[in-house]
Formats: sequence, structure tokens, C-alpha cells
Amino acid sequence: MEGSKEHIVMLPFMAQGHLIPFLGLAKQLQQRFGFTITIVSTPLNVQYLRTAMAKDSTASSQNSQIHLMELPFNSSDHGLPPNTENTEALPLSQVVNLFQASTALEAPFRSLVSDITVKDGQPPLCIISDVFTGWANDVAKSCGTVNVTFTTGGAYGSAAYVSLWQHLPHRLTGEQEFCLPGFPDSCRFHISQLHQFLRNADGTDPWSRFFQPQLSLSLGSFGWLCNTVAEIEPLGLDVLRKYTRLPIWCIGPLIPPRMLSTESSSGSGSGSRIIGKHTGREPGVSPEKCLEWLDMHSEKSVLYISFGSQNSITTSQMMALAMGLEDSGKPFIWAIRPPVANNQRGEFKAEWLPQGFEERMTQTKQGLVVHKWAPQLEILCHKSTGAFLSHCGWNSIMESLSQGLPIIGWPLAAEQGYNSKMLMEEMGVSIELTRGLQSIITKEEVKRVIETVMDKGGKGEEMKKKAAEIGELIRASVKKDGSIKGSSFKAIDDFVSALFSTRGGVNFSK
Repeated sequence: MEGSKEHIVMLPFMAQGHLIPFLGLAKQLQQRFGFTITIVSTPLNVQYLRTAMAKDSTASSQNSQIHLMELPFNSSDHGLPPNTENTEALPLSQVVNLFQASTALEAPFRSLVSDITVKDGQPPLCIISDVFTGWANDVAKSCGTVNVTFTTGGAYGSAAYVSLWQHLPHRLTGEQEFCLPGFPDSCRFHISQLHQFLRNADGTDPWSRFFQPQLSLSLGSFGWLCNTVAEIEPLGLDVLRKYTRLPIWCIGPLIPPRMLSTESSSGSGSGSRIIGKHTGREPGVSPEKCLEWLDMHSEKSVLYISFGSQNSITTSQMMALAMGLEDSGKPFIWAIRPPVANNQRGEFKAEWLPQGFEERMTQTKQGLVVHKWAPQLEILCHKSTGAFLSHCGWNSIMESLSQGLPIIGWPLAAEQGYNSKMLMEEMGVSIELTRGLQSIITKEEVKRVIETVMDKGGKGEEMKKKAAEIGELIRASVKKDGSIKGSSFKAIDDFVSALFSTRGGVNFSK
């Protein structure tokens, strides 16, 4: 195979929500085209990826052509705690230090790509780098190849994120609402949708000093790969294309393939029993126990609650959420972590929840409280799961929508506020319960929103229908039936053909 002689080097950012999509993309490129893929990161992140690959029993043969290489990194040199190489291990106040420290990887990365060039006798076909590592464009030029930016988020969220950091439009007006360069004037953003660090940014703060140059460099790449499906984000994709003025290849969803099978999405729940562990983490409760619990409940009746691998809510918010859940009477699975301002890896204290809450939920079988990590894929694929209360991280959104599940939004950080806005205004598949950590919620509001989304009929039924339609579009995007290819399947072909055109070769697709 012509492609098998070619080498692609991938550089994900040091965050959980970035590493897994990069690995998913690596597997697709290797499987489809036979490329040799080298994913490069710091030692602890490489260790995490190695564990995730080892647990994916379906990919053992292709994993032999996916190599992991370490870049030296000492967190203590950058004012970070020892052995800190991932945003997940840090309180939010120190995350910017890790972003800034990531630029120190440029010199060792350049050396590594040079070594690969010498060993292969030619430069890599391309470097695929994270949107936050714009400096990889300079490395690619110096090594005689091209850099492709990969945004692990969606088109709408990525466009909003880049435009906000580049222009800081909220600084130019005293209004709560404002227009965003690149977006239609009718699509107004609200100050509360911005994370506090962006809200306070003025161009001279540490966050601006990192994001503004790195994002500008990423806009100088050969093109962008976007972890979305073209048909589900028409406005976002149009804005991103016009804003970047670059080729955009929508190659998502980069979620476990079994989530996209007919079986796991038909409501049978059978797919959930064979997905397995893909993240390299041990869940707080076994997938088997979760499935047994879900089996006891009727179809589409269970609410799944998770704020992702890095977020939590305040103690008062947690208390109101718990009381509202109990009052709603709806069955739920809650992946729970200590409230913010507490050790996220420490023991969970009963005082953070209403007295006797966990015991009552266990006794009545209304709720399953899972500490730390829940087996999310198994839960979302089960026929009893009916909706997802989520922080609106993009990976979680794609996993939820692939199963046709509506979302209750509670965005907390990064581009989650823009994702939530898009889910409500463009897709019509979500209701936002609240946003951020400063908000005050009541048990009555929690109960009302849960009932609206979970009950049959009305707005909830409309959201379920729209989510199911988007789920069909997501699955169709990755199908190949003879010469007919889904949009995401074809986008990867087009991307690879564009790469080979830079070598002066013929179009290459399979």
C-alpha cells in the first residue's frame, strides 16, 4: 500500500479530552491507510495512552504501527507540582502554568521530528498538532513538512473560542451581551458564557499571553481537522471556514466505534455490554454492576449525570442538585466527585450531600451514586438511559448525541458555554440548567428541568426526536456502502489526498 511508507507525527495537548481523540484519529489513519503513526507527549501522558491502547483489545494489530514517544518534561521546572503533566492533576488556578510550560516542548519535539526524518530518509507526511500547540507550525516548516491543526472540539465551539481569545470583544462594550467577530450579528453571546479567566482577560494577562500567539500560529497551518460531523453543525462549520480561511476536514466523531454500531444505538442496550474500557481508567463501580442496575429500570427512564474528568461544582450546588434529583423521583446515575475547593482525589464526605441521601437512593433504587469515574460509554449506550446532565464537554456531547440522548447543560469551563449555546439554539436538543460555579440553583429548578426533559410529551419529546435525528446523521457520516461514503469517511480521504498533493503525488484514497 502506497500510504504505508508514510509517517505521520501527532502532538496532542496535555489534557484528557485531547489525548483520547488524538488516539482515535491515529487508529483511523493507520487502519485506513497503513501509515506509521507516532504520537508524541510527555512521559506520564504516554503512559496513560499506552494503558488505553492495551485495554483496547480490538486494535492490537494496528497498535503495532502506532508508536508512542516521550518528550522530556519536568513539571517542577515550571512552578508546577512534581509529576504534573496533565490538566486533570491541577486546580484551575494553576492550569495556565501548564499551558505556558507546554511551549518548552518545542525544542525536544523539533529534535524528535528531525531524528524521524533522518531515519525515514524523508520528512513525515505531516505533523498533526493540537490547536493549543501552534508552535508546531514552525517545527514543520523547519523540518520540510506541513502542520495540520486538530481541534478536538466542535466547529461552533472552536470558532467561538478562537474568536473570543483573539478579539476579546467583551472588553469593548459595557454590555452583558455582545457580537462575536465571525458570527452572524443575530447570534449574540453573553458574558456569563465566558469562563472567568477569559472574562477578566485584557491581552496582558497570563492566559492571553499564551492563547493569543498559539491560536494565531494555528491559523497559519496547512488546514484544520475538526472532531465533528459536517451535517450536524452547519452554522458552526460555515463560521469556522470563513474565520480560518483554511480547508476544514470534519472527521468526527472520534468516539469508540461500537457506539456507532446499529446495535448500540437501537435501544437494545446490547452494544453497551461489549464496549469495554477505552480510557485507561478504572471506574468507581464495575460496568457489570452499572448494567445490572440499569436493567432494573424501564426504557429511557434514567438520567445520567457527569461533569467530566476535570470539573466539579460547589458544595451548595451539589446539595441543591441532590435534593432536586430526589424530589423529581426520576432514576439516575451520578458520577460524583468532591466539590470544588476540595481535593478532587480525596475521600468524599457524606456532609456534602443531604443527610442519608446515598443510603436512601440505594434502598429505593432511585439512584446509583458512583464515586470518581463511571463507565460512561456503557451507561450512555444502555436502553434505560434517557438523558445526560452534562458539563457540555465535546467528547461527552458526541457520545450522548450518537445515542440520540438529549442533554441538560451545565457548562463549567473552556468552550463548554458555547457548546451549550449551540445545543440549545442550533440543535434544539438541550436545556441549560445553569452555568458556571457562581450561580445559585434551587431544588425546585432542578426538579422542573429534569421533569421537562425526561417526561414524555412536550418540549422533552421534541428534544428526544431532534437528538435521535442527529444520532442518525452521526452514524451515517462514518458509513461506507460500496462507492457511497459518509461525509466524515470521505473527509479523511480528502484530507489524505490533500497531503499527498503536497508531495507532488497523485490523489490517494481508499
